[in-house]
Amino acid sequence: MRQIYLDNAATTKLDPTVLEAMLPYLREKYGNPSSMHNMGIEAKNAIDSARRKVAGILNCSEKEIIFTGSGTESDNLAILGYARKNKDKGNHIITTSIEHHAVLDPFHRLEKEGFEVTILDVGKDGLVDINELKKTINDKTILVSIIYANNEIGVVQDIKEISKLCKEKNVIFHTDACQAANYLSIDVEELGIDLITLNGSKIYGPKGVGILYKREGIMLEPIVYGGGQEFGLRSGTENIANIVGFAKALEEVTKHKDKEVKKTTQLRDYLIANLLKIDETILNGHPTKRLPNNANISLLNIEGESLLLLMNEEGIYASTGSACTSDSLEPSHVIVALGLPHEFGHSSIRFSLGKDTTKQDIDYVLEKLPPLVKRLRKVSVLHKTVEEALTQKV
Repeated sequence: MRQIYLDNAATTKLDPTVLEAMLPYLREKYGNPSSMHNMGIEAKNAIDSARRKVAGILNCSEKEIIFTGSGTESDNLAILGYARKNKDKGNHIITTSIEHHAVLDPFHRLEKEGFEVTILDVGKDGLVDINELKKTINDKTILVSIIYANNEIGVVQDIKEISKLCKEKNVIFHTDACQAANYLSIDVEELGIDLITLNGSKIYGPKGVGILYKREGIMLEPIVYGGGQEFGLRSGTENIANIVGFAKALEEVTKHKDKEVKKTTQLRDYLIANLLKIDETILNGHPTKRLPNNANISLLNIEGESLLLLMNEEGIYASTGSACTSDSLEPSHVIVALGLPHEFGHSSIRFSLGKDTTKQDIDYVLEKLPPLVKRLRKVSVLHKTVEEALTQKV
């Protein structure tokens, strides 16, 4: 049976060149970078080299790069760390309704701690209205966090304009760019960002490593205490192999970015155009302002989870939304935030292409999917519900 992996927004395959770079630090170069002997110095040098490489790609200084254990940890450090450290400057923080839970949950935590939280709605296309953001910022606002490219629907926000507005209002701006690094600019000077999150597992690197870029002069309160590693902001013995792997992975995706954008966009457009030929199918999110690898489709009158199971039997691997919340029976909060009925969220499927995806893979999906959809619609309990929702909307 063929295996077609279209779940690259959940995680990517480890690149062979990344594994090769990591192996020495899993086998013979295992010293603790805090140790003063040669093996410790060797490990510290590896971290320093990786930090230089990442800083060069982001166009920042080395001391502005903090290595963490995941994108989630980086988001938490940025949001909790900044808000708690700077609460004397104000207690109002802003995010959007389509953020990853690694952003939304820290905001809810801060709300319980007494912060005033504004969660901005987005348009039906998933885009933030910058004028609405401007109206929401007040003299107590200290932080705005808006995702660069959405992990479920792939919509890309106008980060430069948002950053420009925040700078004009003297508000710190954080963006989760975990899904963006493969395809979009992450030059922090070009974008004007203050805090940016990246994740190794989304760039063909190892799981269990992320970074937070923190512009010089921004003060954060740690969320992990101990030995004071990573400039006192992320205690714990550093994972040398993963850090080296992250830097190598980021280097590789940056090197091949232009080629991958062109190739993947063509495949995505081909996939979307043909999926939309299936009756009662809609594209979620903006049709063009989206990641080159993302196609989020609602196939009405079916349960997305049921379709995933049938696709799995055919060797097609996709998802119904964020893999981090895939155990939840609730509809995607992102789809619901677009103003669509809950039934649309339950019937959504996210196809996320990767660098190894071929046209033959897409053709296989397009061959297998329509009969599966037809089969499910014959027995779907959603059929009447969705028809009623559409009638009411009209």
